[in-house]
Amino acid sequence: MPPDDVSLKAYYAARAREYERIYDKPERQPDLRRLERMIPAEFDDRAVLEIACGTGWWTRHLAQRARRVVATDATAETLEIARAKGLAAGKVSFEIADAFDLPVSLRAFDGAFAGFWWSHLLLRDRGRFLASLHRCLRPDATVVFVDNRYVEGSSTPIDRTDEEGNTYQRRVLSDGSEHLVLKNFPTEDELIAQVDAIGTRCRYTALDYYWVFAYALR
Repeated sequence: MPPDDVSLKAYYAARAREYERIYDKPERQPDLRRLERMIPAEFDDRAVLEIACGTGWWTRHLAQRARRVVATDATAETLEIARAKGLAAGKVSFEIADAFDLPVSLRAFDGAFAGFWWSHLLLRDRGRFLASLHRCLRPDATVVFVDNRYVEGSSTPIDRTDEEGNTYQRRVLSDGSEHLVLKNFPTEDELIAQVDAIGTRCRYTALDYYWVFAYALR
């Protein structure tokens, strides 16, 4: 059976202390340095809502240029690590939130960012997530998603594909536990089609190991 949302949260809770090791892969360093320059520049002087911030790796980069950042995640264990980074109080805050049902208190942002979240959405849930996110944004808000490209030899192999076309990886944590994790790899055309009715000025950038997709909310 495919993993449900509860098992995915359990996986990230268990992985919290080793989450950032993924950024240590030597072959990915040039791409990461480029992303660290690209992403903050998209949010110069904007109020940014971050979805699935995890341990705050990208939050600290967003804070370099954003006016303020509210970083959200559904997993308390990863937020604990993010809060411990000591990012600027008054400029950066962290909240537990369900990305599919973002609270009314999170409104009127003119920027939104999600790093390595889109790939963990079931195909049928993409629209539901976007509807929740867009309710929090002002017209012409900048939205940026960053995620992995599938690269043979660097990416974890696909273990299975379900009847809806979702793909899954089998991951092993340092404690030896195995987890079946949803990991979809969208095409540029799929991303553009997904936001066609509500997004404009779409931009897709393919790096060696990552993709960046940006658009403005109509």
